[in-house]
Amino acid sequence: MRALRPLRHREFRLLWSGLAVSLVGDGLWLVAIAWQVIELGGGPVQLSIVTTLFAVGLVSCVLLGGVVADRVSRRRVMLAADVVRGVATLSLGLLAVTGALELWHLAVGGFAIGAAEAFFVPAFTALVPQLLPADELLAANGLEGVVRPLAVQSAGPALGGLLVAASDPGVAMLVNAGTYVASVGFLLAMRPVPAPEGPGAGVVAGPAVVAASGLPAGAARPVPTGPPAGAGRSAGLRSVVSEMAEGARYVRSQRWLWSTLLFAMVAILFLLGPLEVLLPFAVRDQTGGGSSEYGLLLAVYGVSSALGALAISSRPLPRRYMTAMLVGWGLGTLPIAAIGFLDALWAMALVLVVTGACDAVGQVVWGTLLQRRVPARLQGRVASLDWFVSLGLLPVSMALAGPAGELVGVTAVFVVAGVMTAVSGLGVLFVLGLRRDELEHPLDDPA
Repeated sequence: MRALRPLRHREFRLLWSGLAVSLVGDGLWLVAIAWQVIELGGGPVQLSIVTTLFAVGLVSCVLLGGVVADRVSRRRVMLAADVVRGVATLSLGLLAVTGALELWHLAVGGFAIGAAEAFFVPAFTALVPQLLPADELLAANGLEGVVRPLAVQSAGPALGGLLVAASDPGVAMLVNAGTYVASVGFLLAMRPVPAPEGPGAGVVAGPAVVAASGLPAGAARPVPTGPPAGAGRSAGLRSVVSEMAEGARYVRSQRWLWSTLLFAMVAILFLLGPLEVLLPFAVRDQTGGGSSEYGLLLAVYGVSSALGALAISSRPLPRRYMTAMLVGWGLGTLPIAAIGFLDALWAMALVLVVTGACDAVGQVVWGTLLQRRVPARLQGRVASLDWFVSLGLLPVSMALAGPAGELVGVTAVFVVAGVMTAVSGLGVLFVLGLRRDELEHPLDDPA
């Protein structure tokens, strides 16, 4: 089966398994954090504060994460990120079960987890093409698209809802920490993956860099001993900024890249904040549900996303890949506008089925485009710029969602979220000429 071909490769199989386990923990976190804030007496504004700090940690570190992913072993970057996330969630869980947890602990912990994820995601995105042939990247992104929603929106939240209902959110946080430990084990079981070749990549220079420097082939880059330490740090900072700028110039030169990122900015500003902050309260106030019902909704979203990812990855990349991606993202989010009017759990679930499947189609195609149309030596930086530009408004969205829900009501916020995202997706596709671009740059697999 085409969608399962990447699992034939041992290193990718281990990478994918570790990702799957840690994503279950991420799903636990979604439920645990929402109900922990409620148990501490908080409401939408307090939950906005915690989720905003997570987003700030993510956005503030993601550009540096991309540079690091293009310099050193991406596997090692992921290992370090998992250790940080594990320590943070373990600390919060211990504080919660001992009754010492306060709201500011959650905010600081969320910032640390977001910062670690800023290093993990670009490294993962750029590592996959090092492990697989190009014609299996769509299937690999499809496998990620299957496991991510099943874990983050299905298995993780369902387990989190049961743990919170049976005990308390602190226990769910401790289980989350255990998933990061398991992920570290899978990464350690992988064979060492060399650092990417290119300017500033790794301790040992790649062949092109060695040739340009005049060193013998295979020679290690010399460690400067003459300049003072401050000068070395200054040069290192200039190098990091220069490499960030190179990635930014590439993004600016590619219309398909910057225009899709423009759509992502709009979608995140209007959509993610309401879904992350207001959906738990919509479940509680409109349907009378609690943590289990909220977890069930996330599970429904996850299953539908997995099915959408499996469907798109079981076939060759669509010839009209930009159209498939932006129509899926645009029209697929329109049903979100109805969330505020619904008082039945099954109706909310139906909305999330449509949205989840369509979102997965767009995500799988987008990940494949980054790995196939972006040069290998730039993939870490472009992935981080993707996150930075598209998530730059995430803290704003999180911070505004709670106050907006209290000011104009949950119904109005969800209407604006669904309509604005749909309009922006279709606008980018038809106004900025991306339908012509996809025909000028075919990526069909001849086999």
